[in-house]
Amino acid sequence: MKSRTGLVLSLTILSIIFSMGALQANEVAEKAAVAAAGAWLSLVDGENYAESWNQAAGLFKAAVTKEQWQNTVRAVRVPLGKVVARKLKSKQYTKTLPGLPDGEYVVIQYETMFEKKQSAIETVTPLLDKDGKWRVSGYYIK
Repeated sequence: MKSRTGLVLSLTILSIIFSMGALQANEVAEKAAVAAAGAWLSLVDGENYAESWNQAAGLFKAAVTKEQWQNTVRAVRVPLGKVVARKLKSKQYTKTLPGLPDGEYVVIQYETMFEKKQSAIETVTPLLDKDGKWRVSGYYIK
């Protein structure tokens, strides 16, 4: 009986150690993804839409042409005015998202204030791209 309790305790400890390692790996991924999202948002904020497309993930580029992206983001962002404030609201590492191929994603939400819209939620979804770099694969404003 004593050895079974010891085995269960050992397995529990190993499980906790592996979980902590996975959490730390997720935190590292989230930090890198937030940095990539911030750099990409700076391009969008500066109305450098063509370069934001160039810097986006392959998945993003496959879904929308550069011209489509520039027209769409211009139509959405210009009426809002400049960003007044942006605060990180949440970040969540995941390997699956509805309608997208499995991969490594971080869904990031920001509470954003624009000149002409006081309260918005920006969702930016970086993906660990094929080249090993975090790149934005999705952007949405609500």
